[in-house]
Amino acid sequence: MVNCCGLVTVKNKPVPLKSIAVEVSVQGHVATVSSTLQYENQEESPLEAIFVFPLPGEAAVCRFSAKIGQTEVVAEVQEKQKAREQYDDLLSSGQQAFLLEESDESPDVFKLSVGSLPPGEKASISLDYVTELAVQADDGLRLCLPAVLNPRYQPQDSGSGGSALVSSVPTGSVPYSLSLSARVSSLHPICRIESNCPLDPLNYLNTEKTQATVSLAAGHQFDRDVELLVYYLNPCLHKKLLNTSVSVCLSLSLPGSLMGDPVVMLSLYPEFPNDVMSSMTSLGEFLFVVDRSGSMSCPMHNESVAQDRIGSARDTLLLLLKSLPMGCYFNIIGFGSRYESFFTKSVEYSQKTMDEALQKVKAMRADLGGTEILQPLKHIYSQPCLPDQPRQLFLFTDGEVGNTKEVLDLVKANAGSHRCFSFGIGEGASSALISGVAKQGGGHSQFITGQDRMQPKVMQSLRFALQPAVVNISVKWNVPKGVSVTSLSPPIRVLFQGQRALLYAQLTGKVRALPSAVMSVNIVYVNVQRALERLTVHRLGARTLIRSLEMEERQGDGKKKGVQEKVVELSVQSGVSSVFTAFIAVHKVDGEAVQGPMLRRQVPTPSVCGYAKQQRRCKEMILCRYYVNNLDCPATASNPVKDPLLQLISLQKASGSWVLEAALAEVLGKTEEEVAKPKPAQVDQEVWATVLALVWLYGFKMEAQEEWQFLAMKAVSWIQAQKAASVSECVKAGNILLGCQVQKDTLGL
Repeated sequence: MVNCCGLVTVKNKPVPLKSIAVEVSVQGHVATVSSTLQYENQEESPLEAIFVFPLPGEAAVCRFSAKIGQTEVVAEVQEKQKAREQYDDLLSSGQQAFLLEESDESPDVFKLSVGSLPPGEKASISLDYVTELAVQADDGLRLCLPAVLNPRYQPQDSGSGGSALVSSVPTGSVPYSLSLSARVSSLHPICRIESNCPLDPLNYLNTEKTQATVSLAAGHQFDRDVELLVYYLNPCLHKKLLNTSVSVCLSLSLPGSLMGDPVVMLSLYPEFPNDVMSSMTSLGEFLFVVDRSGSMSCPMHNESVAQDRIGSARDTLLLLLKSLPMGCYFNIIGFGSRYESFFTKSVEYSQKTMDEALQKVKAMRADLGGTEILQPLKHIYSQPCLPDQPRQLFLFTDGEVGNTKEVLDLVKANAGSHRCFSFGIGEGASSALISGVAKQGGGHSQFITGQDRMQPKVMQSLRFALQPAVVNISVKWNVPKGVSVTSLSPPIRVLFQGQRALLYAQLTGKVRALPSAVMSVNIVYVNVQRALERLTVHRLGARTLIRSLEMEERQGDGKKKGVQEKVVELSVQSGVSSVFTAFIAVHKVDGEAVQGPMLRRQVPTPSVCGYAKQQRRCKEMILCRYYVNNLDCPATASNPVKDPLLQLISLQKASGSWVLEAALAEVLGKTEEEVAKPKPAQVDQEVWATVLALVWLYGFKMEAQEEWQFLAMKAVSWIQAQKAASVSECVKAGNILLGCQVQKDTLGL
């Protein structure tokens, strides 16, 4: 059982891991990542080095090898318990062995054991994995290379030893280095590659700009996950209801098995017409589930002044509450070691309930202990759904939980009653948890890292929740006689505008001479083209099928016969990791066995939320609690100066209007008298105030439009419902007052 993440190094002992080098190969929507870890035993006794580290939750580990001197040994996949026993036996007899295993609790945590490394010996460990790239709001493709592994909290009744308050080294203090280089290839030109870490200049390899390389700048510190964002030119050339693309990966192995037959990867990417996207639902039960565990007091990033995670969550809840449509229902649940609901049950959205919720949001602190997501989710699912109010669940967490698979199983079991949108806050959030609950809950996941603002990403998900989606997706394969198709992916229940999904399928039969095929996805037809991609698609397809079978086995409590055996068989055949298997490499040394008592050294993993940082944050929080209702509260990392945009948003009524008051004038940079004086005589004060707020938003905050677009739509609807005269005159006077040139049509009036 791998449940000890990011262990601290034994005091005053050399760390056996010296460096990590990563090579990334991106091909369109998928990536192959190869990591090489250099170990050296500088002690006088043989040692075993243990390294617990994160990988992307969707990754398929497909190769593991070790090189000692000039000898390379490639690991084989075995049933996990058998591999562990063989590893222990080899170490007991003084032999060298290497073991790589996936955590029993979470598929994004791995444990690497380097055994019986003699004094002065060096070892080079290599592991490869393939993974899909996630589509972002701006159509960029995101690859995250996790470097930070925060301690994972184990619920008291989990049987895993209770709270896992495990020590770890602070980010930036890790005694090993990281280098990274990436090669990107695509059918479309590469516009740019961005990162949250400094990069060397992008180097194009051809005139078409379809191939390029880039490297991480020298001197990278382990203070954050490494994120690459790849932007292609015109990834979707034709706007259709459902854009599709297909890759067929051939195999050089003998046919008759998953790794021997061709495997298809089908990409679905919906694009709706503008008239469809402009329609918004006003129905729904919106449940905002917010992590209030102690780790939420950590800063959002590592710069000198950074807002804490719970503070960013408070600002986001303000924005969400102001953006909800009239007629919906909502509730807010905070969780830690226990959970607290704002209301005993979901309440109808009104001025009264919004004001009550906002007062409680202001008092929210990271004061509920550990991170136990399971119990609040069970409570939510035990409540009956409201008639004609589709349930939409928004989960905000830093993802530091140890029972990830239990949570995913629970979400999947209730997938028919809701959609789940998830947000991973800060460095080290579990990708397996954040991506997994969204996938199982038919929603969408977002990660907020570095200096990302939480608000625009959350509002994108709110747009998904309010706008139409593709549902009841079916795939019909029209292939020649003698060819059959077996799906490797579970059915897709829902797909949103701007969200991509990948499906995998195995082709069997007379496929060797298959020149081309035509497949239909609902009403859209696409051509299939061949592409030899070194079994990348096969491995992703195998990973998809393995994950589905693992969940099937867990939900059957191990009672469904043959599922675990099928996973082991598929894992061994494909060479892709699973929870029931492990990679083991054996270095058979001629001559005498390694002599002397063996020492164990645990390699540290960086953690953002170190104890010292939490202590510093606590001092700031104590200071700010004293000033909690005082506008003169000093600016600290956990209490930054208030954003004028958030101030304006906080003044909006639930109906969408603003009131002409001193606080509004202050945001506009005017006195109350200066704001009131130019109001057209026949215009109501509330209409005038609302027009001014809209002019200010469009005149000064267009770069943040994604954050305020819904509350602006509410404001426009409210003005139109008033059937107010002289709206054009209001817009003209507002422009003169604020020094803007916003057109009435731009406002939607």
